Amino acid sequence: MAKEPLRVLVTGAAGQIGYALVPMVARGAMLGPDQPVILHMLDIAPAAEALNGVKMELVDAAFPLLKGVVATTDVVEACTGVNVAVMVGGFPRKEGMERKDVMSKNVSIYKSQASALEKHAAPNCKVLVVANPANTNALILKEFAPSIPQKNITCLTRLDHNRALGQVSERLKVQVADVKNVIIWGNHSSTQYPDVNHASVKTSSGAKPVRELVANDEWLKGEFITTLQQRGAAIIKARKFSSALSAASSACDHIRDWVLGTPEGSWVSMGVYSDGSYHVPAGLIYSFPVTCKNEEWSIVQGLSIDEFSRKKLDATAQELSEEKSLAYSCLQ
Repeated sequence: MAKEPLRVLVTGAAGQIGYALVPMVARGAMLGPDQPVILHMLDIAPAAEALNGVKMELVDAAFPLLKGVVATTDVVEACTGVNVAVMVGGFPRKEGMERKDVMSKNVSIYKSQASALEKHAAPNCKVLVVANPANTNALILKEFAPSIPQKNITCLTRLDHNRALGQVSERLKVQVADVKNVIIWGNHSSTQYPDVNHASVKTSSGAKPVRELVANDEWLKGEFITTLQQRGAAIIKARKFSSALSAASSACDHIRDWVLGTPEGSWVSMGVYSDGSYHVPAGLIYSFPVTCKNEEWSIVQGLSIDEFSRKKLDATAQELSEEKSLAYSCLQ
């Protein structure tokens, strides 16, 4: 029997990432090739005409899985009945703006969108926050949507995870599909810690540790980390726009693995609500290695953390704690 359509909300849908994301969702890249979808697209009033243009293109593309499109500037209409919410819309930092100014704008956006999801989304709605500061925006959303289970509110670090896979595959000249179990710890920011200590590469003679194959600790502890931490800025410099295509693709990967499960023996990175694992303060949205099964994620436990890694995990946690304090001060 054909499946019932799922309703997928994309906020900021007329923007760069939204424009790259909605056709991927409509094609089945997010929820699977046999799952019909109804797309809910939200944007601000000045983008209403552009949003309507995106809707026209979705109709013109004749996606077989796409069973309907809601294009609106009304947050209640956008959130009503949605099963998956991908929060792409946010206030970007502009030149000369202080962090507190950006935080305060995003706090008010996420407060109002959280309230609408709280009242109108489907009961077990899964939320992925993409807009920066993603971890802290997700925390604000959680605060103002208390009836959405805290395990259902996540943020995107899969883009950083995929970037790490890409860097390793390019360095070793291997297929990216043969690299697995890199980890992104912490914040989706320049303090994130890309960790390959538990990563491996499939070779003709079995899985080999990435660290052993790279055989260059200086690169792994230096350029590899800084390249990933600064990758977004490098793409803006090259493209004059942010990394929309890779962000959209990673958002699909994040939701798909969450809903359909991760392959046996491998994990992915997700920004999730910390329960104190790995001595990360509870109550932060922090990126951990997770496995997914039956539409639930679980933090991978028992990985050894060396002294170098410990310092990195603590530094990014410290930044997230400061961001959390700043965000909560904007609520006063």
